[in-house]
Amino acid sequence: MPERRSQRSIGGLTRRQVLGAALGAAALGAVGFRPRTAGAAQPPIRIGFCVPLTGPYGSEAQDQVRCAQLAVREFNASGGLNGRKAELLVRDSKLSPDEAATRTLELIENEHVDFVAGSLSASVQLAVNNITKQHRILYNSISQSDAINEPKDFSRYTFHEALNPTMTTDAVGRYAFPRFGKRVVFLLPDYAYGHEMTRGFKRVGKEFGIEVLSEIRHPLGTTDFSVFFPRIRALKPDVLVCCNFGRDQQITLKQATDFGLKRAMKIVYPILLYTARLAVGPRAYQGVVGGTSYYWGLEKTVPAAKQFNDRYRAAYGGRVPSDYGAFGYAGVRTILASVRQAGSVETDAVIRRMEALHYDFYKGPEYYRACDHQAVQSVLIVESKPAPADNQFDVFKILEVYGPNRVHLRSCRELGYS
Repeated sequence: MPERRSQRSIGGLTRRQVLGAALGAAALGAVGFRPRTAGAAQPPIRIGFCVPLTGPYGSEAQDQVRCAQLAVREFNASGGLNGRKAELLVRDSKLSPDEAATRTLELIENEHVDFVAGSLSASVQLAVNNITKQHRILYNSISQSDAINEPKDFSRYTFHEALNPTMTTDAVGRYAFPRFGKRVVFLLPDYAYGHEMTRGFKRVGKEFGIEVLSEIRHPLGTTDFSVFFPRIRALKPDVLVCCNFGRDQQITLKQATDFGLKRAMKIVYPILLYTARLAVGPRAYQGVVGGTSYYWGLEKTVPAAKQFNDRYRAAYGGRVPSDYGAFGYAGVRTILASVRQAGSVETDAVIRRMEALHYDFYKGPEYYRACDHQAVQSVLIVESKPAPADNQFDVFKILEVYGPNRVHLRSCRELGYS
């Protein structure tokens, strides 16, 4: 398990700064639980937020916190719930299902949170979901997972704001396979995220007659991917589909570039990470195509994206939000919007409002599908490009936008809902 980095600066903020700011969202300060007494002010609306601040997904998690804080500040600045403010209680999952379950239980039992959002990792969010549904706490997950929408893990308390692997790979596969070829090798991390992404690509690939030459699996946190490249090159694929994430993605592409793999095949990713591209630079990502849930460049055509970006720029020194960061914003804002519509923090009332919610908070229209509470939304296809001299943040070109459409999802009947 990754070691704790107590004061390293990630994304411009130290871990202590992020945790302190989150616990004091909107300048409320860390408030202990106080039983309500006659005439006393109502306690803040508390949202638990458990993400992997340390470990290989730390950069993405840090931006999820920043964006979630933004949603809380906006809610409070606009009056809250009849003057009642919200606060964000951040905990570090350390990318561990057990740690996440423990921290979530503490948030529920000790901090008396009203709602939970967050998680980054397919297995971690399932652990959090298991705790929240047992305690009948509404949970809005912000990481890719197919399993969380399936009957064995889903409950009426479960919402999934993030894309899921089926909808992601359906869009990316429809773009990539007709253009780049049918002979495919998969390189994937050997855990739920990699398995689900690969399954999704195979599903859409049947429609285009792809030939799967090999599936090559690697452990999370691999540092030497070059050992796989001679085998991949010998198979002579048209497309190498890499299904890893975070630091694994950065290392894979740096080493694939050095090895010359791009000259022999097209490299495609289900998710291209904005934070990873910024960290590594243009050379490693040159020519790589993939999907994403959000890119700030949408502001040219989507008014909500421009508004979201401008608020983020004002709050965080002119920078722009990341894709996974935006999930943090939407995951918290949808809860707070539903609280305001319900006029209450009562769980059943908020669930009903979220189920009926049609919203455009940052990327265009979205809504939650009735059977599994999956957010139906757009998927973007992007390609890395060198950033222009006048804008270091302009790193992707949007090639295609697949609008919100349930055709990219497994049907409710296919999932086993009546």
